[in-house]
Amino acid sequence: MSSTKKPPFAVLLVNLGTPDAPTPSAVKKYLAEFLWDRRVVDVARPLWWLILHGIILRFRPGRVAKNYQQVLTDEGSPLLAISKQQRAGLEAKLEETLGEKIPVLLAMTYGSPSMEDVGREMRQLGVEKLVVLPMYPQFSSSTTAAAFDRLAASLKKCPHWPELRFIRDYATYPAYIRALAESVRQSWQSQGKNSEQLIMSFHGIPQRYTTKGDPYERQCHATANALAKELNLADGEWKLTFQSRFGREPWLQPYTDETMKALGAAKTQGLSVICPGFSADCLETLEEIEDENREYFEQAGGTGFTYIPALNSRPEHIQMMQELVIQHTQGW
Repeated sequence: MSSTKKPPFAVLLVNLGTPDAPTPSAVKKYLAEFLWDRRVVDVARPLWWLILHGIILRFRPGRVAKNYQQVLTDEGSPLLAISKQQRAGLEAKLEETLGEKIPVLLAMTYGSPSMEDVGREMRQLGVEKLVVLPMYPQFSSSTTAAAFDRLAASLKKCPHWPELRFIRDYATYPAYIRALAESVRQSWQSQGKNSEQLIMSFHGIPQRYTTKGDPYERQCHATANALAKELNLADGEWKLTFQSRFGREPWLQPYTDETMKALGAAKTQGLSVICPGFSADCLETLEEIEDENREYFEQAGGTGFTYIPALNSRPEHIQMMQELVIQHTQGW
């Protein structure tokens, strides 16, 4: 152990993950880990193993790899590149606020950097207290709980745990809502508020998750209503939808893709889309929303589609993260 002063605490940012490269083999490895998690797909293991390895991992990686190639940046995967920017931004903001360096670490639930990688880094730094911030504003057992499961699993063989505090969600946290609203206002200002509708598209989950008690759907509605109120929008000026459904069972509705087609068919002129549940732009926003759903809207007859980027490393987002960390580390 280093003799240097131990930090008063450290912060662990956690996001979903991304393949190590935009290649079929890397995507296959990532999907195999991601889709095998019971939190993500809770189908009986023998049946799901046959579906996953017999169908999905044989045919899907090639198509998904092409999609990743389309959104790739000079720094690699958008999700990983933006997450690194968020980590650096939060670390700098905390040092500015507290007057000392607070280590901010980054891990992914699936893929790299792994929880084990971060665990080794924490031990080298002598971290005794850790606040965990999953980058999911709305809690779901399929995302936030999966991150906690992964963290706990990584600590199973560790003889010495840090004291843990876990930020469960921030669906209506005032600074988060204000940051979202500011991003919408700036987008509207740049286009002269040429928008008939604001669509708030959240990642979907199977409807039965809500039936079983998952609070995600309720929290998405709470976020959407808070944002609409902050923007002074009337009921007919905005709509909440859910994207990225997979398989044949009912997912949370209304569906984003069907909404895009309907609004296009209605000859909507001016449509803004924001994805408040995504803290960083990724395949599900850049390819699915900005590309695929834009196409649905325009091919159906709509015009003036605008995607409002995720909060990413915007100053307001970093400020919000800093406020959350300070709030949850009182007494440390």
